[in-house]
Amino acid sequence: MRVVVVGATGNVGTSTVQALAADPAVTSILGLARRVPRWRADKTEWARADVTETDLVPLLHDADAVVHLAWLFQPTHDPMVTWRTNALGSARVFRAVADAKVPALVYASSVGAYSPGPKDRAVDETWQTHGRPTAAYSREKSYVERLLDSFQVVNPQCRVVRLRPGFIFKREAASEQRRLFAGPLLPGRLVRSGRVPLFPDIPGLRFQALHAADAGEAYRLAVTGDARGPFNLAADPVVGATELAGLLGARKVPVPARGVRAALSVAWTLGLVPASPQLFDLVREIPIMDCGRARRELGWTPRLTSLDALREFLEGLRAGAGMDTPPLEPGGAGPMRIRELRTGAGHRP
Repeated sequence: MRVVVVGATGNVGTSTVQALAADPAVTSILGLARRVPRWRADKTEWARADVTETDLVPLLHDADAVVHLAWLFQPTHDPMVTWRTNALGSARVFRAVADAKVPALVYASSVGAYSPGPKDRAVDETWQTHGRPTAAYSREKSYVERLLDSFQVVNPQCRVVRLRPGFIFKREAASEQRRLFAGPLLPGRLVRSGRVPLFPDIPGLRFQALHAADAGEAYRLAVTGDARGPFNLAADPVVGATELAGLLGARKVPVPARGVRAALSVAWTLGLVPASPQLFDLVREIPIMDCGRARRELGWTPRLTSLDALREFLEGLRAGAGMDTPPLEPGGAGPMRIRELRTGAGHRP
C-alpha cells in the first residue's frame, strides 16, 4: 500500500508517518510539505508541495490512500491567508484526489468544526458541524466539512474518513505549540510544577485531549481499514481547571470568563499573544465528544490518557523540545525568541 501524507512534518503529521511506517501493510509513504525536513522515517520519501499552488495530481498518482493534514494556524490577524491555505488549499487537495483516482481519502477535521454544544454530556458524530463563525479556525474547519459533503456526492467510489480529534499534544510539538498559541512571552520555566501558585477556574473551560501518537494510530487504522465517515477522537479524562491545576501543582481560583477574554483581546490586539479572543470563545463552547464509534468501528483505543499527553507537553515546554522538521524545530523563534517578537505574534505565518 502506498500512502501520501499531505502536511507530514507537523505535530500530527510526524506521528502519522511513524504509525504508517510501522505497519507491514504500508509499503511506501510520500510526505508532502512546504519545506522538506531533515528528519527521516522508514519507507518514507519527501517532496516539496504547497497546497495553494503546486500541481498535486502527479504526486498522488498510484496512491492507495491520501491523508490530508496540512493546516495553517497563523496569522490570526490576517484570516485571508489561513483561508487560502485551509479552505481553498483543501479544495485543491480534494480535486487532486478525484483527478488522480485515489481510492481512499482521510481528512483531519476537528472538534472545532462542531457547533457549540454541551459540556455536561457527550455528543456523537451527528452533532452539527457549523462551527463558530467568528473564529477563523472553526469557520474554516466547518467549511471544509461542507466541501467533503460535496466531494462524497460527486465521487462515491472514493472511501472518505473524517477524523475529529480533540486537542493533540506531544513532547516534541511543545515549542511549535507555544509559538502558535502562547507567543514569545511565555517562559518555559513557568510551567514547572509549583511555580504557578494559582490557576484560573474559568466557567466553561472543559476540553478533550489526546497524545499525537494515538492520533497517528487512528490515521493508520483509517488508511488500512475499511471504515467510512466521521469519527470523534479523544482520551479520558475530560480536562478542566481541576486537572490543569493538578498538573501545575496550583490552587484553583474562580475567574470570570469576561475578564479573561478582555485581557486576551488586549494582548492579541497589541501582538503580545497569537491566540485570538475568538479562539478562547471557541474552546469554551465546543462540545464534549462521545468517542465510542471510533472504538467500535475503527478499532481505536488510546494508549495514553489526556493527562499523559498534557504532562508530556509541559515537559516539552520546560525543555524547549522539538524535532528536526521545520514546524517542530525548537529554535524556530530565533535567539531569545527575537523572530517572534519582531514579526508580532499572530501577524505572520
